[in-house]
Amino acid sequence: MTDNAAQMASPSYRLAVEDPDFLRRDEARALRFAMEYEKAELALRDWGVRSTVVVFGSARIPAPDRAVPGTPRAHLAPWYAKAREFARLVSLRGGALAPHGRLRDNVVATGGGPGIMEAANRGAADVGAPSIGFNISLPHEQAPNAYSTPALTFRFHYFAMRKMHLAMRANALAVFPGGFGTFDELFEVLTLLQTRKAPPVGVVLFGREYWEEVVNFEALARHGLVDSHDLSLFGLVDEPEEGWDWLVAHGLKAHTPDSEAVAEEG
Repeated sequence: MTDNAAQMASPSYRLAVEDPDFLRRDEARALRFAMEYEKAELALRDWGVRSTVVVFGSARIPAPDRAVPGTPRAHLAPWYAKAREFARLVSLRGGALAPHGRLRDNVVATGGGPGIMEAANRGAADVGAPSIGFNISLPHEQAPNAYSTPALTFRFHYFAMRKMHLAMRANALAVFPGGFGTFDELFEVLTLLQTRKAPPVGVVLFGREYWEEVVNFEALARHGLVDSHDLSLFGLVDEPEEGWDWLVAHGLKAHTPDSEAVAEEG
């Protein structure tokens, strides 16, 4: 028999789905983009995730027990605890604890990294609820935190696809103090709401003092660069319970009866 080893070893003979050289070509970018969408989409469907509450905030904010007094950002550590408590409340009251086989609503979703993201995933884990981590590949690799549900912990190459998954199921957005990345996510969602490219959802910014210092929203309206009613797209709050109440008052539907939530919290 004639030796066909060269043919068998040729990259052209690989199945397309098993050929990394093919999949990484510039011309295959559209395929990679579609696969990033579909992989997360199917996993979320398998878990019955119908809607989410997305939590944004700085990856640099330490947990209170890891904060070193006098170091930068140590004064922000209380926001870690508040993000954790907020996610706990959302998970108990929102519908993430639906029985297996039922649709889950208001499942906590984060960027999957450390800091505020870890705190929110941790709050969901505290009550045995699933939560989502939408990680992104970075030059200095961002490892997933240890609290997002393993089967719902994803890694994206494309920021655009990651943002799409963060936004497309969101029933609400909770934004804790953060930097450029947090601002990027916040203003993208506010722009979608302002232009009505997305259905109305509640947005709460945690930390009145922080947000009033770092962004002069009133000045934007005063200069006529946003309409005054655009400032009603979000609310400023300080406490987890206050954030939950604001979202419910602005349309967030809880899918767990209050009596059940109270019983579980007790």
